[in-house]
Amino acid sequence: MASPVRMSAPACDRRADPVFSSVALSAEAIPFTPRSTDGPRLDSLSDAEKQFSRCAAKLRALRASSGQLREELNQLFDQLLSENYNRTFEPDINIRPQDVCLLLKHVSSLVPLSQEHLMVKFCQLVHHLLNQLKVIMDEQTLEVLMNYTSSALKECSLWTHPDVLLALSTVVYGNGPQCHQLVNDLLGEDGLLLQYSSPSQPNVELRRVALIFMANTCLRIPGQPPLDDQYRSVCFRVFLKTLQSTKPSDTDDLFYCMVIQAALKGLQCCLSGGKWKFGGGEDLGSALAALKRLMFQGAPGLSVEWPSVLYPALLPQYEGISAEKPAEPQKSLETQKDADATGKASGKKKRKPKGKGKKTKADESREDDREEKDEAVPVWQRGGGDGLRDNGETTLKSSSSFLYPSWKFNSSDSEFSDVEGNAQSKLRLFHGRVRQGALHCMLAVVKVVERRTLYGYWSSFIPDSHTGGPPPLTLLTIILKDSSPKVRLCALQVLSAILDGSRNFLAAAEDTAPPRTSYTPFSFTLATAIRELHRALSLALLAETSPQTLTQVIKCLAFLVSNAPYHRLRPGLLSQLWKQIRSYVRHRDVTVRVSVLTLYGALVTTQAPLPEVQLLLQQPEDSGGASGSCTPQDSALSWRKRNGVASPARVPAASPHSPYVPRTPTEGSGSPPWLLKLCVSLVTQPREDQPDAEGTAGGAALEPPPVRLAALQVLAHLVRGYFPLTQSSLCEVGQVSAHCLQETDPSIQLHGSKLLVEFGTGIILQYRAESSSPESSRVPINQVVQLWSDVLSGPLNGALQNDKDPALQASACDTLASVLPQAFVQLPEKTQLMCITVLLGLTYVENHLVKTSAVRALGVYILFPCLREDVMFVADTANIILAALDDRSMNVRTKAAWALANLSDTLIINMQNVGVAFQEELSDLLLLKMLQAATRASTDKDKVKSNAVRVLGNLLHFLRHSQMSRSVFQRPLEDAIRALIRTVLSEATMKVRWNACYALGNAFRNPALPLESAPWSHDAFSALSHVVTSCENLKVRIKSAAALAVPAQRGCYGDTKRFCCIWRSLATSLKNSENINDFLGYRYSTSLRHTLAEALLHLLSLSEALDMVELGAFLAGEEGRGIIEHLVKYLKEEGEGDDEAGGDRVHPQQRIVGLQRTLIRLKELKAGGRAEEEGKQVVLQFLEDLLKICEEC
Repeated sequence: MASPVRMSAPACDRRADPVFSSVALSAEAIPFTPRSTDGPRLDSLSDAEKQFSRCAAKLRALRASSGQLREELNQLFDQLLSENYNRTFEPDINIRPQDVCLLLKHVSSLVPLSQEHLMVKFCQLVHHLLNQLKVIMDEQTLEVLMNYTSSALKECSLWTHPDVLLALSTVVYGNGPQCHQLVNDLLGEDGLLLQYSSPSQPNVELRRVALIFMANTCLRIPGQPPLDDQYRSVCFRVFLKTLQSTKPSDTDDLFYCMVIQAALKGLQCCLSGGKWKFGGGEDLGSALAALKRLMFQGAPGLSVEWPSVLYPALLPQYEGISAEKPAEPQKSLETQKDADATGKASGKKKRKPKGKGKKTKADESREDDREEKDEAVPVWQRGGGDGLRDNGETTLKSSSSFLYPSWKFNSSDSEFSDVEGNAQSKLRLFHGRVRQGALHCMLAVVKVVERRTLYGYWSSFIPDSHTGGPPPLTLLTIILKDSSPKVRLCALQVLSAILDGSRNFLAAAEDTAPPRTSYTPFSFTLATAIRELHRALSLALLAETSPQTLTQVIKCLAFLVSNAPYHRLRPGLLSQLWKQIRSYVRHRDVTVRVSVLTLYGALVTTQAPLPEVQLLLQQPEDSGGASGSCTPQDSALSWRKRNGVASPARVPAASPHSPYVPRTPTEGSGSPPWLLKLCVSLVTQPREDQPDAEGTAGGAALEPPPVRLAALQVLAHLVRGYFPLTQSSLCEVGQVSAHCLQETDPSIQLHGSKLLVEFGTGIILQYRAESSSPESSRVPINQVVQLWSDVLSGPLNGALQNDKDPALQASACDTLASVLPQAFVQLPEKTQLMCITVLLGLTYVENHLVKTSAVRALGVYILFPCLREDVMFVADTANIILAALDDRSMNVRTKAAWALANLSDTLIINMQNVGVAFQEELSDLLLLKMLQAATRASTDKDKVKSNAVRVLGNLLHFLRHSQMSRSVFQRPLEDAIRALIRTVLSEATMKVRWNACYALGNAFRNPALPLESAPWSHDAFSALSHVVTSCENLKVRIKSAAALAVPAQRGCYGDTKRFCCIWRSLATSLKNSENINDFLGYRYSTSLRHTLAEALLHLLSLSEALDMVELGAFLAGEEGRGIIEHLVKYLKEEGEGDDEAGGDRVHPQQRIVGLQRTLIRLKELKAGGRAEEEGKQVVLQFLEDLLKICEEC
């Protein structure tokens, strides 16, 4: 054994007998440790710590040669085992892990394996101390204890193995990968654990402990490697086989539940290692079938033939009722009537006292205890849940029709006494834990299985709307009917995990079309499933009493709202939910209030702007009435009002922000949305004395920070999705943001800044040229100027200068970027200068978040009309962006490339508007640096590359002939063109490639570019001709065809061979444009054909006599007849694809006029020989036929 580690022993009680005097001196003796003189610390120790210190000191003093060793060990073990070290009950216990490890290592040398009773007691002590104190062992202790317990398994009797395995399972907890040899011995072929964990093992306790050991071995601690897949698969098979096995007839129900719990915990540990690695669909279906059966473990009266395997199916898979218990029609009917009456009466009795005053904390604790013990109640009939009405729209079925008749019980069963220690009560408690464990496993399965695989089992756990017959047993059954709030909470978590990320799956749902009678489409099945989810969760929302479970119900609704396609469903679902959750904003529990605001955020975010939500937001405040928005808990859980009367200290009518001021529809029709005023009040208005309120110095208490943050997030979502409804509250929202920016809480400041960003973005979208908003409906420019003047005069400055909070500083930069350009020019000059100076300075900050936002904001400002013509600002911004392009951070380089692309767009705009004066004023050296930097950036990641090629195209368009002719520009110019050619032909993302094609076309617009003589000209046209015929992405082909149609002179296309090669590429692409394999790209097919036809006619308009031979031969053949139909469509129809190609919309008559001019010009061409003349005649005949067909159409 390794020598013990030196460490100080715990302090001992001075009144205790000395323990070191009788120890014989020897080389093996524990080194002497002086007794602590820290008297005050000893007095402050808890009883458990004092007991541990006394016993540990005595145990460390014992030696193998000590007299009466066995008796002393027995006595000390009993004393240590009798103490409770659980920090849940004794949070002040502070026993060092080193002391525990040292003690266990020493005692293991004192207990020989031959004394089995003493060895068992030591194993119990190992489990007791390591488990309750949550000790993380060092490697030496792990090795000592592992060797000791594994030797005990080999040498000791079978009756000791349960305790030995329990101790060993505690030792290997989270250390499975480090115990490779032990795991191999126990889990290998014919391993001991495989025998002990087998369903045929008669010793149930031994079987349970073996499963616990396997679960602890599979457990993965964060930061450590998982157990080998080989052993994980072995454990998975054992756990699954255990879950599938039936209870032996001679096994007690409680012990069987404990075995199942151990197997469930083990299965959960197996699944925590990453993706599903345990076989194909058969194994997954078997695991899901076992878990679904155990989700209903202990359900009273349930008699169902559970399938052994669940198979993926599109339609719901219902379980069949067992035929072993025939029903008794008359008795069953009477029982149902009595049960219905009893259920309704009991529901009324339960709801009635909820309207009274608040419950005291003692009452709440008693109620929580009662809910925890409700697992002993034999009926899954959670009161009035089935007797309630769903906001006047859906009448709920009684429990007798919602669940199987065999779930009902007579009165003698319901009068069962709930005494602690009662066997039936304890059994139901264990059944509840089994259900909870099965749901935890199901949650793990949802997380590790791929979505497309998981959704094949959708109908097994989420039903569609049932019409007659017994309803299926699903997660909704547990949510509505399970008596344990913890089990209901777990079921809601599983449902939330399934719904999270299900948008693509649910996108197929639709029920707006008339119903079909011949068959039920899958889209309609999904739609009815969504409606059933709404119905069930609305019931759970009304009936739930546990705040934690109620919070999860609302969160689950938020997941549903975020993923369901309501624009494809009949209206009404969201209106009902909107009214139902309105009163929960006044719930006394903070987490409930936060979850309600999260749900409101989901409602105003999903498919915004949604017409149904827009109507809800426009309704007056008192719409829906009390009956539509009140819940059974409303009056009891309200913190805004007491007994329906507002506090005299605060009169709601005096506050313009209060969401509870009644208004008539006429008065409320033009007012801001109720939700906006509610959120404003939650953020800014003080609350009355509440235990969860946030105090303010010298003033009234505000809402707790989580509520205020959630309200700010809802405001931001509301402004983003429904800006026209919120723009009337411009000043109010601005004041809220300014108020938040002046607070000390960084989170409040951050969300206040984000709210300003959303409002500024909404205003910018209104003022865009392509906006459909009429000028009369826009926010007046004077109000926008006033808003930014107020914000920039003080509240935002502190956030911009707060270098201790990079996230806030970055958000403040985003706020500056959201200023309307038309308003920026009207701001005071010093304010404009402050914005520019701050942004320029923040680009030098080391933090990448701040630098990214500052560079992005400069990229926005460079497009402002009042700044883009300022050469000094353009130059300063360019130099800063060029420096940012070399930053180590990928995000900074991405935004820098985007900003440089905007700056290059500004150069083109100034070239067109200002003229040569701006070009001459800009430094040649700066342009050269930009060209070289963009060329280097074109080899970076695709996010940088896509904007770098934009820059190259604009710069090649901007450069003058005098600059291109300089020797210093010759090599960078060729490198830039070569970079674009490589990008066009590369395997980069399609966005990068179509940007490169567009950039080449942009460069071709520069008449100073030497396309006729440059050595790279042939490569550029060849690259574009190649992708226009071979690229699978239609947008790349569109951009390349548009680029080939840019040169305005025939000489730019080179000799006849190159010209005709370009023609053939365009014609071949047009002929094959109908062969579209990509369904997603089909919408671009019309645009592609229009662009190709336009390019072909452009080439014809520039063709010379030398080109007639090749053109005539092409048009006279099959190829010519293959493109004439597409050319006719282009000439006669509107240019659907002109915008995508980057051109201007041209009226069909103008196209025909252009073709007539081409025909006249070609007739005037003088052919140089007979072949040219014949080719010319073929081309002329082709054009005349084309015009004739157009006239006849």
